[in-house]
Amino acid sequence: MALQIHALFPTAVATAQLMLDPLELAAQLQTLLMLRGADEGNPSPGCAWTGDLNGVWQLHRHPDFSGLTDRVVEQAWAYLSAVGFDQAKLALHVQRCWPVLSDWDQVVGRHHHPNAHLSAVLYLSGSGSGEDGVLRIHAPSQPNELVPGSAAGHGGPIAAGHPLNQPHWDLAPQPGLLVLFPSRLDHSVLANGDPELLRCSISFDFVLTAPVDGDPPEYLAPHPSLWTPQPLEVN
Repeated sequence: MALQIHALFPTAVATAQLMLDPLELAAQLQTLLMLRGADEGNPSPGCAWTGDLNGVWQLHRHPDFSGLTDRVVEQAWAYLSAVGFDQAKLALHVQRCWPVLSDWDQVVGRHHHPNAHLSAVLYLSGSGSGEDGVLRIHAPSQPNELVPGSAAGHGGPIAAGHPLNQPHWDLAPQPGLLVLFPSRLDHSVLANGDPELLRCSISFDFVLTAPVDGDPPEYLAPHPSLWTPQPLEVN
């Protein structure tokens, strides 16, 4: 009897190719450059400029990007349906939306988004080759490694690049490429190796809550419209 491998408990990462209008794209890129201003990157040396650290975290409310946001939201709902969520039992919220501009040799360090549930990145530029820096999604663990550290290479027993022992997954940017993934996944962006290309993308963070109507289930936060803000207590 032949050995059968069952790849269990997959992590759902989705991609979609959106068609971008060239004239709208040119205007959007100009807007992003205006929002970045004279800055060249984030305070840490070698890091790309990210709007969330520079006061630009509500890009979805900017008139130049509202239509694009609607298209990303449509794909977010499709992602939720694909992984088994009942849309009638959910409310979906855009929590943050910010641009990321990466010049030559700039990176985005490894991180995740602990205050969101679903994240998305839409690329406005890229050659598709990966030379301008790939998005790298890191595996939370490597259960097929069996012996911890044995998949790291350096003459170890596991073949380099084996598909069942990968520590990460890379995605090369190109205009209109959208990727959606659970916000808890660590991810990073490798260095932009093309001195002639500015890599531009828009990041989205989504939060799931219960709908505004009905009693919220225990495992979903009530709809934010039902929350009661409290004033700061002054002694």
